[in-house]
Parts: sequence; structure tokens; C-alpha cells
Amino acid sequence: MKLSKAITLYGALLLIFQSCAVKYSFTGTNINYELVKTFSVENFFNDSGGGPANMEQRFTEAIKEYYQRNTQLELVRTNGDLQFAGAISRYTLTPQAAVSSGDPNLPDRAGLMRLTISIDVEYLNTTNEEENLKRTFSFFKDYDPRTTTLLDVENQLVEEIFEVIIQDIFTATVANW
Repeated sequence: MKLSKAITLYGALLLIFQSCAVKYSFTGTNINYELVKTFSVENFFNDSGGGPANMEQRFTEAIKEYYQRNTQLELVRTNGDLQFAGAISRYTLTPQAAVSSGDPNLPDRAGLMRLTISIDVEYLNTTNEEENLKRTFSFFKDYDPRTTTLLDVENQLVEEIFEVIIQDIFTATVANW
């Protein structure tokens, strides 16, 4: 008798979860795929005045790929159910730790340099305007200028920073955590 109650309870729970319109996934999305089927990404522009020449294209393609890989949404050129637009607004290098040169006649040097990238994002959800947002996402990575140059590590740092920013955008838009 206990087994039949367990099977009945399991069946009821299964029906409840299958009937929910919002589908949860291992990536943490809570997209209602009955209403939201597409997304579009306008080309992001580089308004920062710095960075590699193709940085805006790299970011635009990376965000498209991330949403394609982690949702069931179809990428369309324009007017998606979810729409992304924006610009890279900051690309800065700042010293983080001074290191003594050891010579009183020479100035101290930077022991670490920090690359910071900020991206302004406008997100429109055409099926639920309450979820629209306009926000700046930012992240940084440090490197040691005593052992390497920015040119040696710039592409890797930009890629790592983009990964974190895109995850943050994903969480803020479709994961709603």
C-alpha cells in the first residue's frame, strides 16, 4: 500500500511540474518558452576609446553564442522577443600596487595593473516589460607588468572579462536571481 501511495504522489508531482509554463533548466533560466521564442542582439559599439580593434564584434558574437548555448531561444536579426543593445563604455588600465624600484633616484613602479571593462546594456523583454532593464555591467582582471606586457595578455584578459560580464547579464535578464 505504501508503494502505491508513493507512485500516486510521484505521478501527481510529475503532472504538476510538466504543466508549469515556465521551464527551469540546469543553466538557471526561467524563460516561458510558450511566450518567448526569439532573441536579437544589436551590434555593440565601443564608446570607450580603448581596447583591441575588434572588441565590440567579439563581445556581440560572444553574447549571441552564450544565449544560443544556454537557452532554447532562436537568434533573429531584429525584433526578437528579447532584445539586447548597448556599448562598451569603459576600457581602462590603472596601477594597483606600487613596487619600490630599489633606487632612491628612480620612481616606484606598478606591481599590478588592472584592466577594467564596463558595458552598458539595454534589455527589452517584449512579452513582459517589467523585466526590461538598462544597466552597466563591469569587471576587471589584474596582470603583472613586470613579467608581461599588456599586448601579451590583452586578448586573454578581454575574453575572461567578457565571460564574467556575459554571465552577469544572463543572470540579470533570464535567470532573475
